[in-house]
Amino acid sequence: MNKKTERSGSLMSHTYHTYLAENRNTHLGQLKDLLSIPSISALSEHKTDISRAAQWIAEALKAAGMENVKVMPTAGNPVVYGDWLHADSDTTALVYGHYDVQPVDPLELWQTPPFEADIREDKIYARGATDDKGQVFMHIKAVEALLKTEGKLPVNIRFCIEGEEEVGSPTLESFVKENKELLTADVLVISDTPMLEKGKPAICYGLRGLCAMQIDAKGAKGDLHSGIYGGGVSNPLHGLANILASFHDNEGRVAIEGFYDKVTPLTEEEREAFRALGYDEEKVKSELGVGELYGEQGYTFLERTWGRPTLEINGMYGGFQGEGIKTVLPAEAHAKLSCRLVGEQDPIEIQQLIEEHVKKHTPPGVEISCTRMDTGRPFITPHDHPVIQAAMRAYESAYNATPALTRMGGSIPIVEAFGRLLGLPVVLMGFGLPGENFHAPNEHFHLENFDKGLLTICEYWKQLAQTQLR
Repeated sequence: MNKKTERSGSLMSHTYHTYLAENRNTHLGQLKDLLSIPSISALSEHKTDISRAAQWIAEALKAAGMENVKVMPTAGNPVVYGDWLHADSDTTALVYGHYDVQPVDPLELWQTPPFEADIREDKIYARGATDDKGQVFMHIKAVEALLKTEGKLPVNIRFCIEGEEEVGSPTLESFVKENKELLTADVLVISDTPMLEKGKPAICYGLRGLCAMQIDAKGAKGDLHSGIYGGGVSNPLHGLANILASFHDNEGRVAIEGFYDKVTPLTEEEREAFRALGYDEEKVKSELGVGELYGEQGYTFLERTWGRPTLEINGMYGGFQGEGIKTVLPAEAHAKLSCRLVGEQDPIEIQQLIEEHVKKHTPPGVEISCTRMDTGRPFITPHDHPVIQAAMRAYESAYNATPALTRMGGSIPIVEAFGRLLGLPVVLMGFGLPGENFHAPNEHFHLENFDKGLLTICEYWKQLAQTQLR
């Protein structure tokens, strides 16, 4: 036996647990390298950093043992693809993530530089540590550990890592449409969502959809003196305020005709599962500094934020806003709003319903225009789906705790697009914690979940290989 074969045989005798433990410091050093790249997709001056990050991911995939690795151009930032398709199982998983990150402002609030990763108190601090470079890196290292110790993967795996998630993935849907065959799989796996809390893993099986709009109200051709014209000419601020007030009834329900027509009610099983989480609403009030929680009557906080639709006014402005008083009737008033959607609600249909409602409630003397903005459909994978159940077993193995089945109040529009275009169930198995400051200064990732997350991912591929999907 030559030295190369001898080393290979020695390595193959290790389990992936041992491999990950022995190489932990090396892997954390590599993660620091990735986190040092300021791949901020929202800022054009970081275009070369985006390219560097994409190339880094591609090289890491190759080093892990993935094949057919390529950096694929799009109309925006590139997508990194790689695969390994030699499993004994006929199951194929598609791993999605993103290598772009949020801006770092305000910089002065960072305890250490955002692109100089620092490990302290068993946490790694850097922009992208948890959202989403750290979690993408874990998937790469999981396949590396399995290939290095077992010589093969339990299932076939494809990677699709993009660079525009933090700006809404504007080109990814087109990329998926153009590369359906390349991305063919049986399940989509994403690690970009939080656990419930420390030591309590969670699998998210539902995301709310999204639509947003701007409403502009116009009165006279210019600001008017309130003493001369007040009481005789419509005030756009008054008109817009009346329209906004008409959006909800006194019980917190959205009062737009047809808004709830395609809402899928929460099942009693789901409501019972939410109650079993023991969510502390008093703690929420204390953390937020509010005397009472508010929302649609008849539902708990979790039910309102995970499984019911909303319409929120995100901003309203117009008229004089400087110091002191200026007695004018403003010529214009503006508002921005967004909806979170559930069930079969179509964001385009909801925008149409809002426009019709606004038209009905527009007072005389004011012209109203509506501008449609972001949209995204809701998404849900049945929580009893075999791919979800396999994920639960994997978490139990690594964390010695049964994961909670949760929904998420936010939206990841591209998840629905993947499901719709490729016909895939989606498993959102994240390893971050809610307080890790993603999108904020001092973003960090608990290394306990780095370690246990790697084991969970490895175990998931093994569980998936034993799961009947067809």
